[in-house]
Amino acid sequence: MKRIAIDMDEVIADFNQKHLALFNRDYNENITIVDLHGTKLRELRPHLKEEIRNYIIEPTFFRDLEVMKDCQEVIKELSEHYEIFITTAAMEFPTSFTAKYEWLKEHFNFLSDMNFVFCGDKSIIKADYLIDDNVRHFERFSGQGILFTAPHNINEKGYVRVNNWQEVRNYFLK
Repeated sequence: MKRIAIDMDEVIADFNQKHLALFNRDYNENITIVDLHGTKLRELRPHLKEEIRNYIIEPTFFRDLEVMKDCQEVIKELSEHYEIFITTAAMEFPTSFTAKYEWLKEHFNFLSDMNFVFCGDKSIIKADYLIDDNVRHFERFSGQGILFTAPHNINEKGYVRVNNWQEVRNYFLK
């Protein structure tokens, strides 16, 4: 069975919705997803870089993120044909481990805990495919990288790209 490694944030978990809501509330702003096209919030407001990071290092930040539309159903369907691993670069934010694990157990309880991979450098992942929103994870990955569209990567070129989970289904189950 071929393996698919799937990133968590901005691929199966809607990171931006919560991050923007907290920031807009606290700084009386009205930044939208469209404002993030081609950039990240910390690049848009560099003078608040540390404050923006503080949201993410809060231990419960990742616990109540919304699930990306259709991903549960598609991943469940894919798991009948592929080995599925959820791979998150959690070492970037070690305080996120518990919240991310609990979130995965709640929303992806049809996957084994042994298929949740908390890592830093995803090149260690031995899989045929990696679905991720961050192209840096494809640089040393030995399989096929598949870029999941997110606001910050909208201008990236030269990658196999999927825009939503229906496109993921079509790519793998055509």
